Amino acid sequence: MSQAASVPAVVNCQVHDLLQHRLERGLRERVRYRYVRPSVLVEDTGYRIQSPCCSRTVDPSGGLIDIALLTLEGKCWHLCARDHTTQTWVKRFQHESLDTVLTLLCIDCEREFWP
Repeated sequence: MSQAASVPAVVNCQVHDLLQHRLERGLRERVRYRYVRPSVLVEDTGYRIQSPCCSRTVDPSGGLIDIALLTLEGKCWHLCARDHTTQTWVKRFQHESLDTVLTLLCIDCEREFWP
């Protein structure tokens, strides 16, 4: 394999690392459950955010639960909430700006993401 053929994979990895760091930094500004440290996991489809279940409404033992899934489709970021009853992702918002979507996740007035 030529070195030129491996460049896109390296660049893609670097972009994922930068976006993951940006999401982790942005989540520090969230309104709900500021005392826990959520994890940002790279998925094939985007970025999955997990956090300990502080309210114990989803997991009575306070274990890790899925909070949100962010995906890039075309030029739009999609923010999905986890329906813990059906174990499915439900699209809630879409916007061209990652900052806008991240702000919606961090504020979460309706408690769609941080149950």
